[in-house]
Amino acid sequence: MDIVNIDAETFEKMLSKFESFASRMEYLCRLHGNSDMKEWLDNQDVCRLLNISKRTLQTLRDNGTLAYTQISHKIYYKPEDVQKILPLIEEKHKQAKYRGKRL
Repeated sequence: MDIVNIDAETFEKMLSKFESFASRMEYLCRLHGNSDMKEWLDNQDVCRLLNISKRTLQTLRDNGTLAYTQISHKIYYKPEDVQKILPLIEEKHKQAKYRGKRL
């Protein structure tokens, strides 16, 4: 692996160009992106709808139970995917309640 040293001014110019590029990409995605994105849910929405913790939601993602899309460090879920796992979550709530615990 090679190590390259650059001066601060050059680094700042590169950073500025990259930020400009990222801003243009975000604008284009909003302009021409999937119009269904308004329908998608974020972590907070899903936790509230399913009455589960963030950690339980993470487990559902990790084990492949709940499909998701990640855009720029933010995770989104399709409402229909959340609806598919609703019976499973209701069953887990019943089991947890029987054992005196929460999800």
